[in-house]
Amino acid sequence: MSEQSPRQESSGIRMGKPFGIPVYVSWTWFLVAAFITVMFGPQMRQMLPQLDDFAAYGVAFLFAVLLYVSVLLHELAHSVLAKAYGLPVRRITLYLLGGVSEIEKEPPTPGKEFMVAAAGPALSLGLAGLGLVADVYLINDRGILEVLTWQLWFANLIVGVFNLLPGLPLDGGRMLRAGVWKLTRNPGSGTVVAAWGGRVLAVLLVVFPIASMLSGGRELDFTNVIWPLVLASFIWMGASQSLRVAKIRARIPQVNARALARRAIPVTAETPLSEALRQAAEQRAGALVVVGHDGRPLAIVNEAAVQATPEHRRPWVNVGSLAKTLEPQMVLAAGLTGEPLIDAMREAPGSEYLLVEDGGEIYGVLSTADVNRVFTGV
Repeated sequence: MSEQSPRQESSGIRMGKPFGIPVYVSWTWFLVAAFITVMFGPQMRQMLPQLDDFAAYGVAFLFAVLLYVSVLLHELAHSVLAKAYGLPVRRITLYLLGGVSEIEKEPPTPGKEFMVAAAGPALSLGLAGLGLVADVYLINDRGILEVLTWQLWFANLIVGVFNLLPGLPLDGGRMLRAGVWKLTRNPGSGTVVAAWGGRVLAVLLVVFPIASMLSGGRELDFTNVIWPLVLASFIWMGASQSLRVAKIRARIPQVNARALARRAIPVTAETPLSEALRQAAEQRAGALVVVGHDGRPLAIVNEAAVQATPEHRRPWVNVGSLAKTLEPQMVLAAGLTGEPLIDAMREAPGSEYLLVEDGGEIYGVLSTADVNRVFTGV
């Protein structure tokens, strides 16, 4: 199972850096490898009667490893094409239910979105086709190689077809999103349609096996529904997350640096905090900027540090001791709005940013907390 994901933190073992993309294996993979080994060991023993039990389970473990190599190739197809389109790829993580390509920016056009999403299933189906040809025409020894080839091409066929299902967070959902985006010229509408498609898929994954058992006159055996429930839960949560992201992105145009900025007054580093706050209150300013004697901004007084300073201590504390030095990337143009503003803040995470006019004049201070409030309640 594949998903293109925004930046996220997760633990895992770093396995390498193919095509300049770090690849990690989550600890949950070992659970899957153990599960596949236990489940397929008896089957390998039956298909390869010349092997003893230990060797049969060894072949089953090898199948688990090769299966995840196939998943890695699937994710690399997404990531390599994304990089070719100029989209930054943070890393690939292989985990419990497949893999995640952490592509940090959305494709700029529906066509590129479609191509990046389709690359993974296309590669999986290509591997399935190559494996089928090899199984039918090239490998006929009825040995380990033929058994693994058959298992792998069939597994890649399932992975490729399953990921083409039209619902987020699956690749087919991203392809559907691209199609709706193209028709409506609105990526948000595409996300909503594809996310609801994912929710419908999640429900069908559970309803279909239950309905099949009941219509066939069999007793309801919930052990046959455990795996569909796991997959359905993953898809439902991914689709729900996509809906939340769509709501957030719909509010991005409301993010305006000038409208959200706090008026700032310049103070020197030696100014007592109490005096600086008095001047700010007098001028109805909400931020303090430390400037040099030439008037050049040097630092922003940290709001949290100010609030943490007891009132009786404020006459004896200089604002310079509570200020954070201004790095070049913390100085933003006052005219930034929407996606460019969010991107600028993402590239240099911080609590406050200095806003300046084109000529370098101080406009004000933009607080990350004020920007976050635009998205509160989403």
